[in-house]
Amino acid sequence: MLRYTLMRLGILAGCLVVVWGLVYSGIAPRGLGASNGLWIIMLALVISAPISFVVLRKERDRASVQIVQRVDRMKANLDANRSQEDVADDTARAQGQTS
Repeated sequence: MLRYTLMRLGILAGCLVVVWGLVYSGIAPRGLGASNGLWIIMLALVISAPISFVVLRKERDRASVQIVQRVDRMKANLDANRSQEDVADDTARAQGQTS
């Protein structure tokens, strides 16, 4: 998961550098007034999203599998805890009835 996030940030940083270069060289349009920095960031985000979607497909699938496994493990732990509580409750009730 961390690897995917770092790769995604790397693509964003690369796009940010490219867009900054294009804007300051005059190839890409500048933002309005003082919004130039925001324009560069937004344009880099828009460009990096589809690149990340295509390039990081396998890494995203790996991260998804890890998340599903973690959720399944947590569900199994919760079920085990519930069954332990049920057994303890049943035992306490049975002892209370026999006394």
